[in-house]
This record gives sequence, C-alpha cells and structure tokens, in this order.
Amino acid sequence: MAQATAVSLGAIIGAGIFVLSGTVLSLDGAYSFLSFIYMGFASLVIAFELGELTSLFPQTKGSSYSFAYEAFGSQMGFVTGVLMYFSYATSISAIALGFGSYLFRLIGFGNPVSLAILLIAVLTVVNMIGVKKAAETDFYLVTVKVAVLIVFIAFALFISTRVPNIYSHFEVPKDPVNGFFQSSGAIIFAYSGFQSVATIASDVKGGGKGAAKAIVYSVVISMALYIAVALSMVIMAPTDSYAISADPLSVALSLARAPQFMKLVVDLGALLATTSATLATILTSSRTLYQMGADGLLPRITAKYDQKRDVASTGVLISSMIGVITLFAGNVYVIVAISNFGLLFSYLMTTLAVIHFRRRGLVASFRTPLYPYLTVVTFGALLTVFFGMPKEALIIGVITTLVLIMAYTLIREAKREVPEKIRLFERRNGKAE
Repeated sequence: MAQATAVSLGAIIGAGIFVLSGTVLSLDGAYSFLSFIYMGFASLVIAFELGELTSLFPQTKGSSYSFAYEAFGSQMGFVTGVLMYFSYATSISAIALGFGSYLFRLIGFGNPVSLAILLIAVLTVVNMIGVKKAAETDFYLVTVKVAVLIVFIAFALFISTRVPNIYSHFEVPKDPVNGFFQSSGAIIFAYSGFQSVATIASDVKGGGKGAAKAIVYSVVISMALYIAVALSMVIMAPTDSYAISADPLSVALSLARAPQFMKLVVDLGALLATTSATLATILTSSRTLYQMGADGLLPRITAKYDQKRDVASTGVLISSMIGVITLFAGNVYVIVAISNFGLLFSYLMTTLAVIHFRRRGLVASFRTPLYPYLTVVTFGALLTVFFGMPKEALIIGVITTLVLIMAYTLIREAKREVPEKIRLFERRNGKAE
C-alpha cells in the first residue's frame, strides 16, 4: 500500500505544489486558500468514490473510464475514456514543463520546453521497463520530495518573524468570484493524480480495498501539504508578486532572497517531484488507453500489453507523443485548461457510477461515507469549476464530446445491416410513458 500511495502522491504533489501553486495565488490571491479547501474537499469525496468503485472492480485498469463503461455501457464509456485519456496525456506536458522550468533555472541554458521533452523521453523508457520497477522508483522520489517540502516550510517559519507587516502579504483579488473559479480549476487539476492508483489496483497489496485506502491517504496528505506550502509562499512574498509560471517555489525563494543552498535544495526537490508526477501520469494514461483497446472501443493496437513487464507499451508511446506535442500549446495554465474538461467530465461520470451501482444494490468492501449527501454536494461543486474555465477550452470540450458521440454512433451503426431502433419509453393504452 505504501508504494500505491507513493504513486498517487507522486502525481498529485508534483503537478500541484511544485508547478501550479504560484498560478493559484496569482489568480485568486488570499482567497485561493478557500479554493484549496473547497477543491480539496471535493477531491477527497471523489477519492472515496474512486475507492469504492476500485474495490468493486479491482481488475480494471482504466479508472473512471472503466467505471463508466461498467455502469452505463460502451457509448458513455467510449466518450468518458477518450476525454479522460486526452486529459491525462496532455497533463503530462504541464508537469514536464515544470521540470523543464526548474532545470532551466538551475543550469541556466537550454529552454524549458526542450528540457521537458528530454524528461518525457527518459520516463517513457522507465515506464517501458515495467510498472513495478517504476512504482519502486516513485516511492523513493516521493520520500525525498516530501522532505524537501518540509524544509521549504521550515524556512518560511524561520523568516516569518523577520517579515514586517506580514498580514499585508495576503492581497485581496480585484475580481474574487472569477478568481475563485479560475483557481479552483487549477487546483482540481493539481489533485488529479489520485486516479493513478485505480489503474494499478490489481498490483496493490490488499487488492481493491488496499488501493481505495491508498487513494484516500494520498489526497489527505497532499491537501495538508498544499495549504502549508501556499502559506509559506505568502510569508515569503505578497500574493500579487506571483504570476503564471511553472517554477513557483523557486520564484518564492528568489523574492524572499533565500540563501543559494536553499534554492539548490528546493530546485533539486522540484526536479524529483515533477519527475515522479510525470512518471505516474504516463503510467495512468497508458493503462487507460490499453483498457479501452481491450474492451474493443479502440483499434486493436492500443490493447498491446506486455504481461511479463506489466506495461501497456503502445499506450506509453502514444501518451508520450501527445505529451510532447501539447508542450507547444502555451504556458502551464493554458495546458491545464486544455486538460481540465476531460478530467471534470470523468469525475462527474465517477459520481454517477457510484449512484448507479448503489441503486443496483452492489456492496463494496470500501464505501463512500455519508452517501448520498457528500456525493450530491461534490457533483454540484464539480459543475461550478466549469465556470472558471476559459471559454475557448469549454467550447473545444463541448464540441469534442459531441463529435465523440457522433463518431461512436456512426461506427456502431455502420456495423449493422439494419439501424438499431429502440423505444426509450413504452406505451400503454395508446399513450407514451
């Protein structure tokens, strides 16, 4: 279970604290802490839901896609799976860009994008070696990077007594409502790595129940670290000092005029953090693609799986290629916005799947507490995040969803001699019901 929790933390912390914390502060200032709590709560409930579904279907490797497929059939499974897959494949870019930004700041030559491409290439090889070895590597990386975060927090506490009028650092944003929704979108992306465990549930000690506990543990730990690090950053500099960037902790230390050795420690920790997060995200996306291929919803080549090394080899290669291409879409927030639509859609389908299986009377070994109240509240919270998405990303997401539905229908009906015609509602006494 420790390794499973490490895989999840590797994806969560690397994408959030080390890459997006400065962006969140720049979007919503002091109110961003409300966003951390708001989305942290929503993510925790989603983690419970994923845990319940994982304990029901421990052998699946597609996370939310597999659960939508089991609950609602191939059409919703296909739409959910493709949207979720591209969400994870494109998020590889955001995390790898963080690596490139920190490494560029450390070595002073090259550029963040080319260094990010180098990371993706190396981790593609690591994933091809096999999931067990990758998970073992990730465990040690997570241990080191949590220690680095503790050092970062300790430094902030050390200098806090020397900061004059520290309360003035908590700047109130000019547009707090819009900023709240925008920062919530960045934060829900930052927490998203906990789906990684659901794709390797069959490899986790204790099976589905063990994986469920690992998912919940990783969200609780990361939520505490997120808030502590964000507070530390505000101690070092006012919230309006931060901007959209992929190396926020280095920016914070520079603004605080930290000693060089402290910058070196944090930069090295950030490199390890973003490495482990990218590693876990490539793993998650590749297994989602494999599961869709195994279910016959994608071409046969996507279902290629090396049982000896326990790796979805085709999925790893395709995911890495998408990750490289998306690096050229824009800054880290633009990439996150592109990724978020599919992510949110998959979370909504996860919630609906829990409701579906509960109504069917299936009893899981791990269950979401306070059902259905937490489930309904979280569903509403997820819908609000769409308000903070850039219009362009929202339009692209809606159009993509409609295209996927049309594509599925056309492919399915092309295989029939006669188009399928069903009655959604039966008639009684000549009246539709």
